[in-house]
Amino acid sequence: MAKLPQISEAEFEVMKVIWDKAPISTNDIVKALSDSSWNVRTIQTLISRLEKKQVISHTKEGRVFVYTPLVAKEDYVRLESRSFINKFYNGAANKMVMNFIENDMLTDNDIAELKELLNKKE
Repeated sequence: MAKLPQISEAEFEVMKVIWDKAPISTNDIVKALSDSSWNVRTIQTLISRLEKKQVISHTKEGRVFVYTPLVAKEDYVRLESRSFINKFYNGAANKMVMNFIENDMLTDNDIAELKELLNKKE
């Protein structure tokens, strides 16, 4: 997959709902985000922006719009992770992991999972 459109943190929150529950109606997206401080119009604006960026699409079922993602969550997260590593660690993932370890940002469970992954890769 090439380059994905940049999405904001707010748009990402909407995307998490769509990825998790797709296909999903506008009303169901609003319900899922009811704990946020956003009003209905804000959520509709975020949905509209995501559609303009071609990250989601909709079909009309009766009087209801139903949304589905055009980008897989795994693809988006992979590309954003790579972008993060390139931006802050000059492309060196090991430096990122070392930074997390040196600054006590990983739990013992996180470290055990990393060890297990590394052992599988050998």
